[in-house]
Amino acid sequence: MRFGVAALALILTGCHKAPEKVVVPEVFRVKFETSQGDFIVEAHRDWAPRGVDRFHELLRIRYFDQGRFFRVIKGFIAQFGVHKDFKVHDVWRELFIVDDPPKEKNVRGTLAYAKSDRNTRATEIFINLADNAILDEQGFVPFAKVIEGMDVVDRLYAGYGDLRPVGKDIDAGRVEGEANEYLVPRFPRLDYIRRATFVP
Repeated sequence: MRFGVAALALILTGCHKAPEKVVVPEVFRVKFETSQGDFIVEAHRDWAPRGVDRFHELLRIRYFDQGRFFRVIKGFIAQFGVHKDFKVHDVWRELFIVDDPPKEKNVRGTLAYAKSDRNTRATEIFINLADNAILDEQGFVPFAKVIEGMDVVDRLYAGYGDLRPVGKDIDAGRVEGEANEYLVPRFPRLDYIRRATFVP
């Protein structure tokens, strides 16, 4: 399905304006302006059409702007995709999309959605910081890749490490439930997305 779930999200958030119908390009690029600098991502519908359609949808509503890279593990992944406002995230985190069959590998620079089980992809995305074959085995499906600025991604602050209980600092439940209200004052060194925009 080429059209997203924006209608449901708008209803749930109290806005009843009908969503515009948008045909997602087969390939498009996105510029992420971050606290470490800029990088550019190229998305491919033929890799994962449902994942790319959701990515395009989230970009159109500026979902990622001011969001933190809240899980950065050197040599593994950098994760983002929790909206700055926990009330907005609370709606979207439940709007799951059906899994795409895997076509590409989780190699360095590719992007895939985080998930907890089958058909649980929603908004959270990670960038592979290395070739992660184990994530192929676990069913994580790449839908895009960093084509410029991977050095910027490598500089994202990783000092807080993994989420609890593996790590010792950041509580995953509070990230989901409180978003920036939890992250910003307690973990000031986290890098973040200033804005993410389509490249013409």
